[in-house]
Amino acid sequence: MGKNEFLTPKAIANRIKAKGLQKLRWYCQMCQKQCRDENGFKCHCMSESHQRQMQIFGQNPDRIVEGYSEEFESGFLELMKRSHRFSRIAATVVYNEYINDRHHVHMNSTKWATLTEFVKYLGRTGKCKVEETPKGWFITYIDRDSETLFKEKMKNKRIKLDMVEEERQEKEIKKQIEIAAATIPNSSSEDDLKRELNLEVAGKVGFSLGASSLSNKENGTNTAGSSRLVFEELENNASNGKIDKNTKASGNSALDELMREEEKVKEKMNRKDYWLCEGIIVKVMCKALADKGYYKQKGVVKKVIDKYVGEIEMLDNKHRLRVDQDELETVIPQIGGLVRIVNGAYRGSNARLLGVDTDNFCAHMKIEKGVYDGRVLKAIDYEDICKLA
Repeated sequence: MGKNEFLTPKAIANRIKAKGLQKLRWYCQMCQKQCRDENGFKCHCMSESHQRQMQIFGQNPDRIVEGYSEEFESGFLELMKRSHRFSRIAATVVYNEYINDRHHVHMNSTKWATLTEFVKYLGRTGKCKVEETPKGWFITYIDRDSETLFKEKMKNKRIKLDMVEEERQEKEIKKQIEIAAATIPNSSSEDDLKRELNLEVAGKVGFSLGASSLSNKENGTNTAGSSRLVFEELENNASNGKIDKNTKASGNSALDELMREEEKVKEKMNRKDYWLCEGIIVKVMCKALADKGYYKQKGVVKKVIDKYVGEIEMLDNKHRLRVDQDELETVIPQIGGLVRIVNGAYRGSNARLLGVDTDNFCAHMKIEKGVYDGRVLKAIDYEDICKLA
């Protein structure tokens, strides 16, 4: 039996030594052979099989290098998609996970000499979001899967349909308010006209009373019936004035009632169990991040993932975290600062903070821009507003 045959001590020892990762410079990608030392690699390069592979490589080197580069890139991105799809992670961590597979395509056989060049290439081609930090290069996988894009498209379509429906309802309510406002002044003007006519009639009655009283005195007749008529007309005029005031008051109450109904409809439509949106400043309340110094620190929401997870860029060190909205808290600015209404009837509107009620944990504000520009809102909960970046 030969000394290096299967299950011999020497063969088992060789397989154990070759099991782990070896040095990259002693690996031949063309032959897919890993050598354990420089002498072994030198002997391999002088072998007949290696020479044949090198002749094949010499016929079309660019095509072979390009093929290895594509294979390396696809394997690297597949690992990112499978293990770090929604994470911002160091490029070295992903690379170490990739080379754990002994039969991976080695980087020395690709067109990229270093990992830094490969990371920059991913950033230029838009396949990953690349950031250079003092701790090294960090990458975030950009999901361009057809299914994901279809879901995103359908999600945007639903959002647009909801916005169109909301605008339609707002226009309908605004139209009803305008019709009510146009109807109420007309009725009040008619009442004013009736009151003026009654006053004119009362004046004429009073004048005829004076003339008839003289004639009655001359004739010796009683004027009690005529005087009673004048007082009745004056009482009618006074009652008409009261009715007109009641009409105006009822008109104002009708407008208030319409506005309340409008706010109830919008509150029912816009009150959601998620409130995160881009461009607001939030406070991280996750105690698990206290060791890393992020607890109770503020950051800007740069991206919202699946409605409930926010990608937060910290204000102090510009680090990016992905935190669930349950671990975040809204921030209230100083009086006069801009806020975004993140939940409730006026969700998505920008407003100017006018004051705060610390006892009831609510705020007063004035909407700026949009359909409700200039509308003053009172008693809005702290949780429904957040400071704008």
